[in-house]
Amino acid sequence: MSHYDLFIHPGAWSEIEGLPGHMRQRVKRAVDALARHPRPHSSKRLSTAGSEHELRRVRLDRWRIVYAITEADKALDILAVRRRPPYDYGDLEVLAEEVR
Repeated sequence: MSHYDLFIHPGAWSEIEGLPGHMRQRVKRAVDALARHPRPHSSKRLSTAGSEHELRRVRLDRWRIVYAITEADKALDILAVRRRPPYDYGDLEVLAEEVR
């Protein structure tokens, strides 16, 4: 299985650093696993109009890791780590624009 280049956007990095300690460690392990296998069975594809990147999310308890896969570059961009609720994926269009 190929390894994807991993990029954590500054906003997502700040969100990760602000998590409680036990959850921060779980998120970091999950992100490392995504770099090796970006489409685990537990992930869900998110729909956005006109996005050239595949947006997905992985759920860890009440937290969601939102990320984009760029298959041509073998790149994985971590866009956000948010708590649900109250996060409702309303900013997916904005997050999709942040992908390089």
